[in-house]
Amino acid sequence: MNKPPLWEQYKARLASYADAKVNYDFARQNEYTVANGWRLDDYATDLPAEAPGPPAAYGAFAAAQDVLRRYAFPPPSLLTGIFNPDTPLENRVMLLHARFLGFSFWFGVRVSGVTDEQARPAPAGPERVWGYGYRTLEGHFERGQIDFTIHKNLASGAVQFRIHAVSQTGRIRNPFYWLGFRLFGRRLQRRFARESLARMRQLVAAALAAPQTKAA
Repeated sequence: MNKPPLWEQYKARLASYADAKVNYDFARQNEYTVANGWRLDDYATDLPAEAPGPPAAYGAFAAAQDVLRRYAFPPPSLLTGIFNPDTPLENRVMLLHARFLGFSFWFGVRVSGVTDEQARPAPAGPERVWGYGYRTLEGHFERGQIDFTIHKNLASGAVQFRIHAVSQTGRIRNPFYWLGFRLFGRRLQRRFARESLARMRQLVAAALAAPQTKAA
C-alpha cells in the first residue's frame, strides 16, 4: 500500500504552525547588519544558459522555477520541507524536518512574499526574476529570512539560482542543543547553501535531459 504524502502524514504538526508568529522583528530587517550581530549571506550558481529574451517554455529558467516551487532543491539528508501543495505559494506555511547531530528537529516557516519581475534592472542588463522567501516562526533555532530566486539575463541568456539570507541564532532552551548549534550551526548553514546549489544544478540538468511533451 502506498503511503500518503508527507503533508498528510504530518498534517497535525503542520497545522500547529498555522497561527505561529514570526520569531523576530521583520519590520526592522533593513537595519540588520553584521555590525549588530546578524549574518548576511549570498550564494549563487550558474544554470544552463538560454537564448536571449524571455525564458523558454522548457528551458533552464522554467525547470529551476518548478524545482523551487516544489522546494525540491534542499539536500534531503539535511532538510525536508513539508507543505500542503494546494495552498497558494504566497500563503504557504512549511514544516521543516531538519537532521542535526543524529537528531531530528521540526521547525516552522512562513513564505514572506513572492518575487515576479519581468525586467529587473541589473548591471549586466535587465533580468527576469522569480522566487520567494520565508521567515522563521516561533520555536525555530534561527531567526531571520532566506530568499531563493531564479534570474535570467534577457540580453545574454545567462541563468542563475541565488540564495540571500539574513539570520541570527534564535532562542534555544535545551543547553545541549544550544551548544551543538553554537558549534556546528554556521557549518550547517554553509552546507545547506552549498548542497542546495549543487542539487538545483542536478535537478535542472535532469529536467532538460528529459523528453518534453508539448500540449496539442
